[in-house]
Amino acid sequence: VLAVSICSVAIGVLAVNSVVSRNSRSVAIGGRNIMDKGYFTEENSAEVVNARMSPDTEPRLAQVMEVIVRKMHEATKEIEPTQDEWMTAIQFLTRTGHMCNDWRQEYILLSDILGVSMLVDAINSRRPTGASENTVLGPFHVDGAPELPMGTNICRDGKGEPMYVHGRILDTSGNPVEGVKIDVWQANDEGFYDVQQKGIQPEFNLRGIFRTGADGRYFFSAIKPRFYPIPDDGPAGELLKALGRQPFRPAHFHYIIEKEGYDKLTTHIFDPDDKYINTDVVFGVKESLMAEFKPVDDLEKAKELGFEGRYYDVEYDFILAKK
Repeated sequence: VLAVSICSVAIGVLAVNSVVSRNSRSVAIGGRNIMDKGYFTEENSAEVVNARMSPDTEPRLAQVMEVIVRKMHEATKEIEPTQDEWMTAIQFLTRTGHMCNDWRQEYILLSDILGVSMLVDAINSRRPTGASENTVLGPFHVDGAPELPMGTNICRDGKGEPMYVHGRILDTSGNPVEGVKIDVWQANDEGFYDVQQKGIQPEFNLRGIFRTGADGRYFFSAIKPRFYPIPDDGPAGELLKALGRQPFRPAHFHYIIEKEGYDKLTTHIFDPDDKYINTDVVFGVKESLMAEFKPVDDLEKAKELGFEGRYYDVEYDFILAKK
């Protein structure tokens, strides 16, 4: 019951938003123009509810709500909730709303842990074979990060195990792409982003924007990221505990990679050896996005990169699809 209610609310929000973002189009909805399908019964419940929609309902909204009502009634009939279970679901959603504020969106967390966020991203990010895959943006991207010279160390407090991150930006034919904007950010060695620790981490710590040259190469210094939990002190966390699931995301770097004429790529690269790599709480891991985080003990190479000793190296090429 909880899962059905959560999914319905999340998808319903998407439906309402789509009304203002899509052009109206004619949609055939079975029975939508018939205002009276009879009295409500257990057998015909969805049909009766959908038949109450006005013929003047915006077509996309009508299409989405017809599906939501039909699927929600199907699930309710299969689950056969008691009145107490129904009220538990209502109270759960009420508490979810109470947890939301200007910086926390508990409904998005629920969408994340139920895989809906990743599914929406997958539907809207279909690309040709060979192009790099998208994954979720996450809640900690910040506008206005500084644009830095290629090779800059984005770690501003000197904490953590040093890491050299590098690779190329290519098109699907294997050609380097010049002038690509690369927006990168990561959590620190304790699993926190700078915006979670204002006054502790420097502003824009472990964030930066770079642009590729003619060779399509990118390279910068950072630190080895660490796994971290999503906020689990609210209803989303309660649901995870009830389902016997853990709240952690595996270690990763975030990227937004974009250039005019190419599909915008929002993605991560992951440490395949992270202990949570197979159980990412938001289902963001894709096999193609794993990159080996290799320890390097070459002191001469470390010195060349500005490190004092052992460091990690990760190399990953991103492939952009043309629009």
